[in-house]
Amino acid sequence: MIRLNRLSMHYTLGSTRIDILREVDLHIRAGERVAIAGPSGTGKTSLLLLLAGLERPASGSVVFDGRSLDGLDRDQLADLRRDHLGIVFQSFHLVPSLSALDNAALPLEIAGRRDARERARAMLDKVGLGARLDHYPGQLSGGEQQRVAIARALVHAPKVVLADEPTGNLDGHTGADIGELLLHLNAETNTTLVLVTHDMGFAARCDRLLRLADGRLSETKPAPERGDAQPA
Repeated sequence: MIRLNRLSMHYTLGSTRIDILREVDLHIRAGERVAIAGPSGTGKTSLLLLLAGLERPASGSVVFDGRSLDGLDRDQLADLRRDHLGIVFQSFHLVPSLSALDNAALPLEIAGRRDARERARAMLDKVGLGARLDHYPGQLSGGEQQRVAIARALVHAPKVVLADEPTGNLDGHTGADIGELLLHLNAETNTTLVLVTHDMGFAARCDRLLRLADGRLSETKPAPERGDAQPA
C-alpha cells in the first residue's frame, strides 16, 4: 500500500542543516494500523506530511498504491488526497462558518458528489453526532469537533487515514473515546491507519509501533505475520 524508499528530509536554518529523516525504509500494508511515536520535534508530523504529498523529500521516494509521488504534480497530488486519503489533525481544522454537516460533506462537495450531504449525515451519525448536524464548531466541545473531523476524513471512503496526534488536545477520557472510535472505524472499513501519538495505550492497540528518533525509524512492536491460518 505505502512504501518509503531511502527517504530523507532536512531543513536548513542559517548555516545549520537539521536532518529530519535519514534514508528511511518502510512498508505499510493495506488495512494495517501503524502508530509512530517519539520525542517532540523529531519529525513525526513531517513524516505524515510526506506520506500525504504535502511535503517533498530531499531524496528517496514515497510510493502510494504503486504510484510514486515524485512523479505527480500539485494537481495530481491534490486529486490523490481528495480521492484516497483522509487526514485528521490535532487541532481539528474545521471551517468555523460551516455546520458540522457542511464540514463533514466538504471533501465530497469539492469532488462534485451529489450525495455529499447524505453521506456526511450518515457518517456523522456513525461517529455519534446525528443530533448535532446543524451545530457550528464553536458550539461543539473539543471531542465533538474531533468527531466531525474524523467524519470528514472518512466520508469519502479513503484507502488511508493519516492522524496527527488525534487525541493530543483532548482530556484523557475524551481522548480515549476518540481513540476507540478511530480504531473501531478502521476495523469496520479496513482502512489503513497511520497515526502519530504520544498516547502509548492508544499506540499499543495498533498492529505496529514505530519510534522516530535521530532521523531513524525503529520497530518497537513488529508486524504480526499475516496470511497464516487462524485458530477457530
